[in-house]
Amino acid sequence: MIHFGAISQQEFLTNYWQKKPLLIKQALPDFISPITADELAGLSLENEFESRLVQGNITTQQWSLNSGPFTENTFTSLSEKDWTLLVQGVDRFMPEVGSLISHFDFIPRWRFDDVMISYAAKGGSVGPHFDYYDVFLLQGSGKRRWDLSTKHCNINNYLKNTALRIMQKFEVEQSFEVEAGDVLYIPPKVAHHGVSLDDDCTTLSFGYRSYSCKEMFDESCPTDKQNIYYQDPVWNDSAAPALIPNSALKMANKIAHIDAISFAKFVTKLDTLDQQIFQQLEYQQYGFEFNPKAIYQLHSVCKVAYIKINNKMHFFINGSSASTLDTDEQSLINFCNQRLVNAATNPSLSQQLFNLNLVQEV
Repeated sequence: MIHFGAISQQEFLTNYWQKKPLLIKQALPDFISPITADELAGLSLENEFESRLVQGNITTQQWSLNSGPFTENTFTSLSEKDWTLLVQGVDRFMPEVGSLISHFDFIPRWRFDDVMISYAAKGGSVGPHFDYYDVFLLQGSGKRRWDLSTKHCNINNYLKNTALRIMQKFEVEQSFEVEAGDVLYIPPKVAHHGVSLDDDCTTLSFGYRSYSCKEMFDESCPTDKQNIYYQDPVWNDSAAPALIPNSALKMANKIAHIDAISFAKFVTKLDTLDQQIFQQLEYQQYGFEFNPKAIYQLHSVCKVAYIKINNKMHFFINGSSASTLDTDEQSLINFCNQRLVNAATNPSLSQQLFNLNLVQEV
């Protein structure tokens, strides 16, 4: 788990989450990145991965964006500095990356989106920008300087004539230099600009989704609230990362009315790209036989959660109710929180999940 140093985990949840940035030095001491720059470049050659290549710097304000899959010639023709490769959703395909998410399970897992990994040559950057989601930036290797700002974070402050969302005005309020094992937390609408300080700079970005009123309520979202975003409650230390507490539902209802079942289905629903990945995983599993002695793990792309209504638990997987799973309540709770099930001790649940192509053998 993350080592918060001078503050406690609960202090972070109370005073920093969705409020202000925090640099956590040596949050993961002796951390070694599970992927090298060359391996990341290799992933960007494959169709399964969403990859981007950004070239440019803040001095010239000349930027270019290219989308993968790339070829080996793409990288041999690059300059020695001022470029960044980004690969999205690496956790979906690399278990050693996916396993790192558990370090951040003090934030409910149903809030999690994906792990993006970047490599930057010296001077490499994607420009100053802001997002509407939360992110933990774990430095994998090398060094990077991060400049942060809360000023001019609006959609009218983007450079024109570029495919990238890069801020035209950017006034630095805080600066941090990070190295391997450091984690920088950045809340929504805090502008950040990361620049590689050497030729061995890899960064793992653990992103948490933002929910706009328009996205949550679709046509029923009031016109004057379409650009309002859901805010998390103050999370409490919990060993139940799959639980949707009543406090989260209350925060959603501050925007517009949504019942607990609908909210649970919404936050566990897969987006279009994840649906495609899940279909690939289903296809790959055809022909495999159930192993009654195995430990099975939920597919990395899947989202699970549960809620409590009138003292009864309700379970959800990938946007649908999991009420058809015939097993005891505690077994389902354990599976949702651990994303694991032992076929030897829980054969019924394991077999049902296997038949639904939701799990794979560890």
